[in-house]
Amino acid sequence: MSEDITILSIETSCDETACSIVRNGSELLSNVVVSQIESHKRFGGVVPEVASRHHVETITRVIEQALAEASLRPDQLSAVAVTEGPGLIGALLVGINAAKAFSFSHDLPLIPVHHIAGHIYANQLEEELTFPLMALIVSGGHTELIYMKDHLNFEVIGETRDDAVGEAYDKVARVIGLPYPGGPHIDRLGKEGEDTFDFPRAYLGGSYDFSFSGLKSAVINSLHNNKQKGLEVDPKDVAASFQHSVVDVLTNKTMQAVEEYQVKHLIIAGGVAANSGLRARFDQLARMHGITLHIPALKFCTDNAAMIGAAAHHLYLKGHFSGLDLNGRNFIDIEEYTY
Repeated sequence: MSEDITILSIETSCDETACSIVRNGSELLSNVVVSQIESHKRFGGVVPEVASRHHVETITRVIEQALAEASLRPDQLSAVAVTEGPGLIGALLVGINAAKAFSFSHDLPLIPVHHIAGHIYANQLEEELTFPLMALIVSGGHTELIYMKDHLNFEVIGETRDDAVGEAYDKVARVIGLPYPGGPHIDRLGKEGEDTFDFPRAYLGGSYDFSFSGLKSAVINSLHNNKQKGLEVDPKDVAASFQHSVVDVLTNKTMQAVEEYQVKHLIIAGGVAANSGLRARFDQLARMHGITLHIPALKFCTDNAAMIGAAAHHLYLKGHFSGLDLNGRNFIDIEEYTY
């Protein structure tokens, strides 16, 4: 296809209101993200109703800003894309209804995008994906290993059986008195501590699935036991010990999958991909095993609309469009998007 494909994309699956314009799947023309962290911080986590209301207040201005920054008119666009799910249903519906209205009023094709596919394709904004590849998705709601033979070919080979890794970070952070979101604070604090607690590693032998609820419980029980004994606990060592356990499990299982599936390209995606300890360990292992590793820039790890536009490019080429009856879904199997 010789003509440029320019897609306006919208992402409102959780607590970021985002709109971006991406040309040909990788050329970023604008990327606007409005975070709600300050609103949710006092609650210690995302409150769905509050998130939805903020999206309603912000979505129109975010779309207008994305168009202005790209210096484009709606009639210069090829399509509009939006996160269909998974995510908070009320939050998703704000973005979906905005996208449907934009699609209808400007006579543009409407492309529904899977949120996790977006995280994977965030890597494409910086470097062309080469196949076959293994993708590790680590975020507040997801921990998955996905094998891809080609574009839009998703095979989930492992997923969390309980808490997602980002969720575990937030819960442990709360217990040791760190603010929301907990991941960045544990990452920072852990650099100053030592792995003195030797928390358990749930490897789940014979499976590529993950489990972090036992680790979370081990941290909580250890803190309670020490408190009952009147012993002082250094939060730095708790953070370091927790992070070492998480990084060991994620890297061990991922490298096993890379070896079994004989891939030479590994990508990490999702909010927890911003974790410096995880990035450093994967970088070390990739060099040891002679594989190509790509982890997106920090701004593309957390939720954003540019990643939705990058994934939407390939859906556009496949003719994967939706009618105005598109609805939000808080759970979608990514393999539904496989071609």
